[in-house]
Amino acid sequence: MTLAFSKVEGLGNDFVIFDLRRSEGSLARSAQESPVVRRVCDRHFGVGADGVLAILPSEQADARMRVLNADGSEAEMCGNGLRCVAKFLYETDPTLRRSPLRVETGAGVLTCSIDSLGGEVRTVTVEMGQPRLARRDIPMSPGGAERAIRVPVDALGRRFDFTCVSMGNPHAVTFVSESDAGLRDLAETFGPAVEHAAIFPNRTNVELARIRDPQRDPEIDLVVWERGCGITLACGTGACATVVAACLEERLLAGREIAVNLPGGTLYITVAPDYSGVRMRGPATNVFKAEVDLERLGRTD
Repeated sequence: MTLAFSKVEGLGNDFVIFDLRRSEGSLARSAQESPVVRRVCDRHFGVGADGVLAILPSEQADARMRVLNADGSEAEMCGNGLRCVAKFLYETDPTLRRSPLRVETGAGVLTCSIDSLGGEVRTVTVEMGQPRLARRDIPMSPGGAERAIRVPVDALGRRFDFTCVSMGNPHAVTFVSESDAGLRDLAETFGPAVEHAAIFPNRTNVELARIRDPQRDPEIDLVVWERGCGITLACGTGACATVVAACLEERLLAGREIAVNLPGGTLYITVAPDYSGVRMRGPATNVFKAEVDLERLGRTD
C-alpha cells in the first residue's frame, strides 16, 4: 500500500505532505493514523520529519490541512506547514495556480498570498487570523476572559513570566536575556516541563525569546519547544505569538513588520494595532518526492 509524498521544509521545519484529496478511503485513513505518522517521521527508520501534513478536500476553501505531529498527536495549526501546503498546491495543481489560495485549518480558513517566479513559489504571506488572548481560548486553567500577561510559571526550580497567546494552537512566550546559544539550552531544559504544566490542559508550545535593539530597529531571536515535536528549526505560529506577546507586554509597537530570527532562518511578522490579525511572511522549499509503503510502516511500529 504505497502512497506518493513530497518532503517540504519551511526554514528547516520539515514535513511529509500527503495529498489525500483523491485517495481511496482506507489509504487516506491509514496515512493519518498515529502509529503510521510516528514511523513516517522517524529520522532513522522512516522518512524523517517534524510532522505529516495531510491535504484533504474542503467544502469551504481550496483544500483542508490537517497537522499531525511527529509523536502522532494532532495540532490545530502550523504556520510553516501552511506555507508548505500553499506552495505544494500552487506548484502541483494547475487548477490552483493562482493567488491568493484559501486553506481550511483548525484555526479556520486562512488566506495565503503567493510570490512566485516561473511557476515556482518563493515566499508565502499568510493572514494568520486574530490572536486569541483570553485564558479560556488558549486554553489555560483556570479559564475566564482575562488575558494571560506575565503569568509566573515554575519549572524545574526556575520561575518564568509567560505571556500566553493562541494562534489556533497554544503558546507560552517568555522574554529572557540569554544569548542565542542560551535560548536553545533553556528551551531544551525547561520546554518539556512547561509544555506539560498543569496550567495548560491541552499542553502548550513554549517560546524562549530575546529582543535585540528594541528602541531602534528591533528584531527577535527565538527558539521554540514545540508541543509534540520538541525543538524545531522554525515555528510560524510561535513567531506570530511571540510578536503578539511582545506587543502585549509593551516591549514593541504593533503595526510594523518585525524580523523573527529562528535557528532555521527569519520570518517576518506584522501584528495589527488593534490585534485584529497577524500576518506572516516567509519561504518554503521542496526537498524531494518519493513513495512510502504505509502498510509496512504501520505493521512495524
